[in-house]
Formats: sequence, C-alpha cells, structure tokens
Amino acid sequence: MTQSSAIKGVFFALATSLVGSTAAAAGKLIADQVNPYSIVMIQFSICFLLCLPQVYRHQTARLKTNQWRLHLIRGLGGWLAFIAFYASLGKISLVEANLLRNTAPLMVPLVVWAWIGLLVPLNRWVPLLIGFVGVSLVLAPKPGDANLNSGYLLGLASGLGLAISMVGTRILSKTDSSLQIMFYYFALSLVCSLPLGIYHWQPIPLSAWPHLIFIGVSIYLALWLYTLAYSYAKPSLVSPISYFSVVFSGVLGWWLWGFVPGTTSMLGITLVVAAGIVTVYLSSLEKDKSE
Repeated sequence: MTQSSAIKGVFFALATSLVGSTAAAAGKLIADQVNPYSIVMIQFSICFLLCLPQVYRHQTARLKTNQWRLHLIRGLGGWLAFIAFYASLGKISLVEANLLRNTAPLMVPLVVWAWIGLLVPLNRWVPLLIGFVGVSLVLAPKPGDANLNSGYLLGLASGLGLAISMVGTRILSKTDSSLQIMFYYFALSLVCSLPLGIYHWQPIPLSAWPHLIFIGVSIYLALWLYTLAYSYAKPSLVSPISYFSVVFSGVLGWWLWGFVPGTTSMLGITLVVAAGIVTVYLSSLEKDKSE
C-alpha cells in the first residue's frame, strides 16, 4: 500500500463518516414527522433504484449466488439496524444514537462467537469490558429521568444489528462480489420494509420529502465511499476512522439542537470510542498474522 493510496483511503473513510452523519441528522430533523418504518422504506427504495444502473452495466448474470441464507441474515441485520437507529433518533440525541450504533465493532467478536462458535481471544476481553463500561455510562439515567430512556436501548439494538451485518459481509466477501452484496442487501431490505412501511403509512408533509430523498441518496453514497475506502487502504487504517462519525454527529447536534453531552456521557463516549479502536486494531493484527 503506497502513501498515496493510504491518503485516499483515509479521505474516503472520512467522507463516509461525514455523509453518514448528515443523513442521520436529516433523519432526526424529521423524526417527529415521519415514522422510522416509512423512512427506512423510502431510503431503501432510493438505494435500490440507484443500484439498478450498476447492475445493468455489469449484467444480471453476475448476480447469481449460492449464499442465500447468508444474504438473508446480513440483510435482516442491516435492515433492523436502520429501523432501530431511526427510532432512537426520536428519543435521544444525535451523538448518543450514533455512538450506540458504533458499538458494532465491540459486538462483532460476540456475534462471531454466537454465529460460528469462534471463541473471543483473551486479548479482546479488556477493550470489550472497557467499551461496555462506557456504554453503561451513556445509558445511565440522566438527571430528571425516572427510568432508562428506551431510545438508548434502540440505539444499542442498532449496534447489534450492524454487527450482524458486518460479520455477514465479511463472510460473504469470500465468495460474492461487492455488487452482489449491495444488490441483495438493498433488495431484501426493501422487501422487508414494504409491509411495515405500508402498514404504518401516514401522510408525509411536503417539507419532509427533501430530507427523505437526501437520506436515501446519502446512504447509497456512504456505502459507495465506504467501498472505495477499503479498496485503497487496509481495514486497520480505515475502520477506526468510522468513529469520526461520533465527532461529526456531536458537532451537528450542537449546531442544530444545541445539545452538549454531560460529563458522564462524555466519559462513556470516550471509553467506547477508545475500546472500539483498540478492538479493530487487535482484529487487524490477527488477520495479518493469518495471511
């Protein structure tokens, strides 16, 4: 990997975090106008339509796969992650929702253990425990709250769904192309979204449609930038940069809503981000040794 490639990889990874954070901010802006089922249905409708020209250029024959079960699990994980994430945005701050979604790298070793029975290495337990201590600090009821805000649990559920999607993507990447993975993800997510979106459909204000279109285009663009980032640089360099989305969300949350996390939440955010970066780094070291 040349220095030029590494710089490009970092740039595309930062762009992924920024675009994804602005999409999340748009979702929070309309959280009280549009239910999460409608947001997700419209998002994946747009993503699926944007994916079709690329599928046409590369011929539909390249979409053949024998990994239907894996695509289904991966698709359901990613779909549920977005449902839970948009639902959480209506209940907690943007930075907290994004932070809890970014617990996914911490959950990946546990998902791998539950999915394929691979034990969590001993050196992973320290950052995992530190990360979940950080999560507990973020989840702690705030002054004036009698009970735990359900938005935090939804945010944590989005992290678990994303972890399942990440593990599924890693396994699928050994046999299927990125085009196949993206196409089936968008298609399955759209199929899952339609019944709930139609059942929970409510009239959408005209003012919300620009935000919905922006979300759909941004999520597609973020996935494209994400793919480019990994094509230019190693995962050990790219993956930790995803935590910049927490920083971008914090800035957007302060700018748009004037939200500033309390001392306890800031400590929790710091612990989760640090533990996540260490977990990704340890994972990359193990992968390098196996190659």
